[in-house]
Amino acid sequence: MGLVFSGASCNPAASRVEEADGADSSSAVIAIHSTAEWSQNWQSHIQSNKLMVIEFTAAWCGPCRAMEPAFKAMSSQFSDAVFIKIDVDELRKVAQQWKVEAMPTFVLVKRGREVDRVVGANKDELKKKIQLHLIN
Repeated sequence: MGLVFSGASCNPAASRVEEADGADSSSAVIAIHSTAEWSQNWQSHIQSNKLMVIEFTAAWCGPCRAMEPAFKAMSSQFSDAVFIKIDVDELRKVAQQWKVEAMPTFVLVKRGREVDRVVGANKDELKKKIQLHLIN
């Protein structure tokens, strides 16, 4: 399945922690909207041993929207990991660097290196891989 990007421009808004269902402040998904935000989060990550789970998504992607509640719930459940959300239309170059070809794509990163990947809306597989890499 090929990756399709729309002509949306980058939103310079600051990072924000999104709340599950608009009300649950225990969700810890960080939405990245600029390359500067991405660079800052990336530099912080590579200096830590934490697992980073990057969700590559798009506003127009139905399976991405379907995965959103599960991803937010996992960010609350697995507080030892960092959960990042990147819209491929806002940050095309970042998506290209990670070779994202379909959405949603979840890339699991430790110490600056990809350790696993889930392509598609498979919440059980994603949860299993997060659990695996949190203990390793």
